[in-house]
Amino acid sequence: FRETTVLSTVNTQLAAEVGDASPTLRPAFWSNGSNVRSMKTFDDRFIVRTATPNDADDLVQLVNSAYRGDSSRKGWTTEADFLGGQRIDRDLAIELIRKPRKQVLLLIDRNEIVACVALEHFDYTDEDRKLDPSRRQGTYLGMLTVRPTLQTGGIGKRLMKEAESFARSSGSSHMNLGVIQLRVELMAWYERRGYVKNGQLLPFPYGDVRFGEPKRDDLHFVMFDKKL
Repeated sequence: FRETTVLSTVNTQLAAEVGDASPTLRPAFWSNGSNVRSMKTFDDRFIVRTATPNDADDLVQLVNSAYRGDSSRKGWTTEADFLGGQRIDRDLAIELIRKPRKQVLLLIDRNEIVACVALEHFDYTDEDRKLDPSRRQGTYLGMLTVRPTLQTGGIGKRLMKEAESFARSSGSSHMNLGVIQLRVELMAWYERRGYVKNGQLLPFPYGDVRFGEPKRDDLHFVMFDKKL
């Protein structure tokens, strides 16, 4: 899952290393220790909750169907023209779910996962804070996914707002994300939601089939930033 690789690079350049001993973060609005938040926006049908290991198989199926192969061509988020193989596997999903300072938010409709987003929190360095005192903790956002047949209906936009609220409640001052440079429409979608290119270009992890099988040799990530 490429977000893990991108974030590792981001942390090397922007933030202190995040260790497994860091506490798991849970925002205040997930009251009484619950991992469920009702979402009343969509006709009272949907809830948002954090993923558990029991969700791993369904999560893998959803993400790969939205980004790889013919099924992904039913939506506009497909990467099938320039990436084959997988977008995520079960081991990577479990890592995202279990590791400290990481969460996967799920959007549930009638007991089915129809959208998801992965978050990882990191700390800015003292040097970063000197350059911009408003930078405290940051959150990297990746794997924003909506079932292909439900795309363009506003679900992604709403889940994005939930992710930003989750990050803000966890103490983050900024959100970061990376987009493959060929995905011009997706970059424009994020820019309409307040994300700004920060000048960083990070390499695609060629040679690691866990993150896909590239069909071209010039892939890289354009990095974005938003103050929450």
